[in-house]
Amino acid sequence: MAEFENYTNDEQDPKTVEKVFGKLSNLLTSGESIKYIAVQKKPVANITPDSIALTNKRIIIFKPKNLGLTMEFLEFFWKDVDNCQMKEEIFGASFTIKPMNGEDYIIDYIPKVQARHLYKIAQEQGELLQELIRERDLEEKRAGAGSVFMAPNPPMQEVIPSIQEPIQDYQNEKIEPEAEQDEIMKSLQKLKTLFSAGLITQDEFDSKKTEILSRF
Repeated sequence: MAEFENYTNDEQDPKTVEKVFGKLSNLLTSGESIKYIAVQKKPVANITPDSIALTNKRIIIFKPKNLGLTMEFLEFFWKDVDNCQMKEEIFGASFTIKPMNGEDYIIDYIPKVQARHLYKIAQEQGELLQELIRERDLEEKRAGAGSVFMAPNPPMQEVIPSIQEPIQDYQNEKIEPEAEQDEIMKSLQKLKTLFSAGLITQDEFDSKKTEILSRF
């Protein structure tokens, strides 16, 4: 089975999906993967339908021009999308993309089953993005807390009698290599997820990766 046929399970036009899949294969960036492809189905003259492709990073609209000889692309990164809406109508459904800045974009005559899948995936991506942003904010707050000014310690002669034994215990404590490796892997995985979602650039990814590795 051709790979593009995995995106024809909801009665998408195979020829259209094949063209879109071929274009997408050349447009995908590092860590980007296709989640769904929906194809417009007009009640009449459905010769060159528009298509919507959802990836883990963005929404891409394919608009054939000149009887299908050329193709226009529109893209919306998930981090720039406020929300997506779906409205079922007599002939199929309309799918609306609401960017944080700019005008809404509506594509109509999407078969209802495909529109429902688009909406479901869009909601899942929105929830994932919010979770990633929340985790990033927490990491930034933790990093900021590490640079908080601390008051000078009391004179050594006053504190040595009361903390001498805890200090000895701390010095004898050993950090388990396995726990340290787990912490590194968790931090790197979160960083990779942020990069895959388009929340950070390649330079930011490389810088943060170096920073994480230098902590251990």
